[in-house]
Amino acid sequence: MKIKPLLDKVVIEELAPESVTKSGIVLPMTAQEKPQLARVVAVGSGGIIDGKLIEMQVKVGDNVLYSQYAGNEFNFENKHYKILKQNDIMAIIEN
Repeated sequence: MKIKPLLDKVVIEELAPESVTKSGIVLPMTAQEKPQLARVVAVGSGGIIDGKLIEMQVKVGDNVLYSQYAGNEFNFENKHYKILKQNDIMAIIEN
C-alpha cells in the first residue's frame, strides 16, 4: 500500500534533529528544537484550486524546509508522517 496525496498536498517525513552540536555538546531531547526539515515522500498532482492552476514544484526525495506549525501528523505502516499543502513549504534544500 502507498500514500497518494490529492491536489496540492505533500506528504513529508521529518528528518531527525541534531542531538550533538558542532562543538560536541550532547543535547537532551527536551532541549532539541522541533524539526522543520523533512524529506518529501509523496506529492499530489496539482490542479485547479480556487480558480488557480497549481503546479507542483517539489518532487519525491526533495529535502525541504516547511512552516513550523503546518500540516497534520499521522502514522502509516508504523512510520510517522505529516501532510501539508505545497504553499506551507518555504524552500527546497539542495546539497
